[in-house]
Amino acid sequence: MHIAPHDNQNKPIVDVDHDLVPLNYFNIIKLKKGESFDYAVPGYETCVVPATGTVDVDVEGAVYEGIGNRTVDVWDGEPEGVYVPVGARVRITCLTDSTETFIAGAKYDKVLEPFDVRADALDKVQYGSDDTKTHRKIKHILGSKHHDKVGRLLVSELYTVGQGGWSGFPSHKHDTDRLPDETRHDETYNFRFRPDYGSGLQMLQREDNKPGDAYHIMDRSTILIDKGYHPCAVLPGYEMYYFTILGGLSQRSLKQYFQPTHAAQLHTIPGIMDMVAKFK
Repeated sequence: MHIAPHDNQNKPIVDVDHDLVPLNYFNIIKLKKGESFDYAVPGYETCVVPATGTVDVDVEGAVYEGIGNRTVDVWDGEPEGVYVPVGARVRITCLTDSTETFIAGAKYDKVLEPFDVRADALDKVQYGSDDTKTHRKIKHILGSKHHDKVGRLLVSELYTVGQGGWSGFPSHKHDTDRLPDETRHDETYNFRFRPDYGSGLQMLQREDNKPGDAYHIMDRSTILIDKGYHPCAVLPGYEMYYFTILGGLSQRSLKQYFQPTHAAQLHTIPGIMDMVAKFK
């Protein structure tokens, strides 16, 4: 499903128990200097990640100061974030002229401890190649480094390296719990393009070798992945970024099932198994 770019007025874009991705929660909040935003999401653990700007994050009295250091856009520096336990009361306060801040969430039933993730604690991986049009960089905010501190939530930023490249290829899915081959993880993306008038394509093929759907994605488009194989691409001449939320049904570690028709491509893409190993 494609949710077109719009002013969500600080209201959830993907609210709790969404029809397509009930394991996910997603909000974007925009604040001016000195303004605050309060929230709590019962039944969901969340992560606060400034896209731009700097914020203080108060989680039930535990204050994490100066989160976020990007000014112009999501290419302008490294991400930072704060993990928020299930149902905790949070206040986000803007310290810079403005902020645009992502709130990512996953359904979970236990209350853990809050913590911050600074730029030096990111879990990074870069794989693919320009020749195969699959070159991309991933910055895990809540990735394998924090596996024992988080319930079901995975939060990452993904960048296509170079222009006109593909992401999420070879095509894979994760819509059914059938270990050890696959896990059920709902997924939500929010896209950005540089320059911001760029755009791309999101495919969603629900069955191997049967026609699927394709969505024209633009700057600030949101995509909900409920079922099927889901590669995406950016137009030549533009760069693409997407903020990624994964929520697991029964476990946090993601087990992707690669589309049989294209699985042989796994052997053509440098470093792809390193990428797979980080979603844990």
